[in-house]
Amino acid sequence: MTVERIDMSEDGDRSFTNVIVSVGSNIEKERHIPEAIRRLRRHPDIVVRRVSRVFESPPVAGPADAPDFFNVAVFVCTELTAPELREELRHIETAMGRVRTEDRNDPRVIDLDITYYGGSTEEFGNWSVPDPEAATEAHVAIPVADVAPEWIHPLSGLTTKSIAERLEGNEVEQIMAIRLSTPYGLRSADDFDEVGEVYAPKLESLVREQLLEIGEDPDREGLARTPLRVAKAMDFLTSGYSTSLEEVVNNAVFDAEGAEEMVVVRDVEFYSMCEHHMLPFFGTAAVSYLPKGSIIGLSKIARIVDVFARRLQVQERLTNQIADAMGEILEPHGVAVVMEGKHLCMMMRGVQKQDSSMITSAMRGCFKDDARTRSEFLDLIKN
Repeated sequence: MTVERIDMSEDGDRSFTNVIVSVGSNIEKERHIPEAIRRLRRHPDIVVRRVSRVFESPPVAGPADAPDFFNVAVFVCTELTAPELREELRHIETAMGRVRTEDRNDPRVIDLDITYYGGSTEEFGNWSVPDPEAATEAHVAIPVADVAPEWIHPLSGLTTKSIAERLEGNEVEQIMAIRLSTPYGLRSADDFDEVGEVYAPKLESLVREQLLEIGEDPDREGLARTPLRVAKAMDFLTSGYSTSLEEVVNNAVFDAEGAEEMVVVRDVEFYSMCEHHMLPFFGTAAVSYLPKGSIIGLSKIARIVDVFARRLQVQERLTNQIADAMGEILEPHGVAVVMEGKHLCMMMRGVQKQDSSMITSAMRGCFKDDARTRSEFLDLIKN
């Protein structure tokens, strides 16, 4: 990574540092790894940009029968200093039930460690950046190389990809990437009934309390697993809060010299929830842009719609967020978005008008300034 500090504010007056945080667990790791990532994503002073795949590896030391680890590297940005960030990571560990012992090889609920802090090389008593294990331990180096292969180690000058490729030994051979179906991540809508015993304990507890509050018995047969199912469904339906544009686009922006004509994607289904009553609204979106040297993968437009739809929303804001995101990613001559939605908060409560729908639009650049361009777009989405 050639730039350690980046500007993430609209007015350019804030300076963030790129950081790699290593996450590991070998106790109920299927639950604790995603929970740690969720907490990082929702921390007010931490911006998660990318998350590596999950890598399974044997313990480096300790008892021979110790459970294997899940390891993940998380690329974040923060204004916190390295000591401040480490303190926040320790708070997350404590909140998740981590109890530190004198034996550093004990099984643990969660590990959150700063592996790289920008291009810094600094000692802080009993810890340092970069983490020495970043250059020597495969369970650290491989996930880091997965999330940031071009990051430069400030001491060796090697990329993280080169470091991972140079490591040898049995540990490297045993480390494998796995597909982990996790809460709070970017994933497809899997079967909400196929769940284990625990998914998101805090949210499940809140759902159980809600059932009690309305006079239901959460222990009766029909409701016994409802808190768990609702937690999983809510996680998916609000996953836009924990998904970044960078993750969704995933470098699928391509040079397209000569591509100068309008691109239109219409009839993109969306499902969202109104922020006033937390009832669904749904419909279709039409998204168009006029390229200026770059185009985006077709499926990515639908994914951008989902990023913002899977939040508590109002349709007016949702429409503008999609248009702004397309403009930010492509910097085209112009962007246009039209959305038509049906709102259950109007259909099944209140005025109860089942045939009503709402149409919103957002025009940017030439679609706003040029009536002919706007008219061409509107004609195309009508046919």
